[in-house]
Amino acid sequence: MASAFNNLLDKLHLTSKEDDGPPAKEPAEEELNELKDKYTKAGQEHVFSFYDELSVPEKASLFERLQSFDPKYINEIAEKALHPTPSPDKSEETTLEPLPDTATASILDSKDEDIQSWYTSGLELVSKGQVAVVLMAGGQGTRLGSSDPKGCFNIGLPSQKSLFQIQAERIWKVQQLAERDSGKKDIVIPWYVMTSGPTRQATEKFFEEHDYFGLSKDNVSIFEQGVLPCISNDGKILLESKAKVAVAPDGNGGIYQALLTSNVRTDMRKRGIQHIHAYCVDNCLVKVADPVFIGFAAAKDVDIATKVVRKRNAKESVGLILQKNGKPDVVEYSEIDNATAEAKDSNKPDLLKFRAANIVNHYYSFRFLETIEEWVHQLPHHVARKKIPYVDIEKGETVKPTTPNGIKLEQFVFDVFPLTRLEKFACMEVKREEEFSPLKNAKGTGEDDPDTSKQDILNQGRRWVQNVGGMVESEVAPEETGVEVSPLVSYGGEGLEFLQTRTIKAPAVIEKED
Repeated sequence: MASAFNNLLDKLHLTSKEDDGPPAKEPAEEELNELKDKYTKAGQEHVFSFYDELSVPEKASLFERLQSFDPKYINEIAEKALHPTPSPDKSEETTLEPLPDTATASILDSKDEDIQSWYTSGLELVSKGQVAVVLMAGGQGTRLGSSDPKGCFNIGLPSQKSLFQIQAERIWKVQQLAERDSGKKDIVIPWYVMTSGPTRQATEKFFEEHDYFGLSKDNVSIFEQGVLPCISNDGKILLESKAKVAVAPDGNGGIYQALLTSNVRTDMRKRGIQHIHAYCVDNCLVKVADPVFIGFAAAKDVDIATKVVRKRNAKESVGLILQKNGKPDVVEYSEIDNATAEAKDSNKPDLLKFRAANIVNHYYSFRFLETIEEWVHQLPHHVARKKIPYVDIEKGETVKPTTPNGIKLEQFVFDVFPLTRLEKFACMEVKREEEFSPLKNAKGTGEDDPDTSKQDILNQGRRWVQNVGGMVESEVAPEETGVEVSPLVSYGGEGLEFLQTRTIKAPAVIEKED
């Protein structure tokens, strides 16, 4: 099964050529000439400059990579990215408004019975086998001082669990909760893990070494997002070496195309999936396959829903989910002026008008994913100007530039929001301290780093213990206090009544009921 899956990815050019090794067969002359002609017509014939001096494996590898791109399409998206077309009507002002009340809910002020209703219906959908999870895990832990996939990172919890393990155990627990409520056995939430070229092999190895963290291997699919060639400032495809195109992952917005080319959507269809939760790997508090969120989105009958946290203050540098010209959208902090950032809610004057901070935590209906082919080509490509090592075509030498010499093209997962009808879009505000603690920076930074991630989990566990009447004591420094409650014991604070009369010596980890 696994080898067949990998063979399929090979054919679709979705595996890492560096990892798997190139095929040894030299491309046929007719095929080569046909491909050269495509690149010549696109003005990109320089990519074959060193072809004749390459070894057979190198020729085959370069051919395979170039064959996976459409040079005409690359030219089109590069042109749009490098020279964006100005708006035809500059006099038309951009209007920003919060999402309508009918499209929103807040865990902070919703009725308990509404939250319970969403939870119950969400678990019922899980028990019917209609819920799947997609994890965006293409990033490396470079900024954390590690070359491993970010999901492998150990944030320093007493249990020493990685982000991958924490999230896998939350999936396992939701399956158990659904089995308990429904009386059914062997309930499955399939987990689709999207990696990138640099992280694919290491992620697969990590999952295998840890026996898929207690989940069935058959229900965990590791697939790979696509890549795009790096482009010079004058629109030319850059070569990393004489035998390799310089490429970069196509951004988290590449998830939509990857769901098609990897056959993930086909697998979802076969399983009868109707509701999908998608999120980023670096949030240690993420409630994976959250029944409340799934139930909320299903009750609204929307195609896309998103979780947000309340913006801390007007100056916090976060993207905001709102209406832009009457369409759901994400507007970055840098795109709004101070007056807009500081505006107050007319109905709740103590709150900001625009406070829905994006945390890249989304719901999709499967019926919406069935329409990917209709709109994926409309998603824009964004420019990241970078210093990209390249081969000088005239000299054949590798150049390491000291200033940005080209661009990497990427898509954002939320670029699809404006293509969604407002009535098919919803937003749920959740508690930051319970659901959002991103891991972005190296240890010691003091913000969004391993220490803050660890402490947020320990603080959450302490609250859960205290909420059921337990006591938490500590003789160490305040930053070392807290309790790690294993997801195998509790998903969201439930089932901890056995701690009601207990005194926990912090820091501590609760891995089982005893």
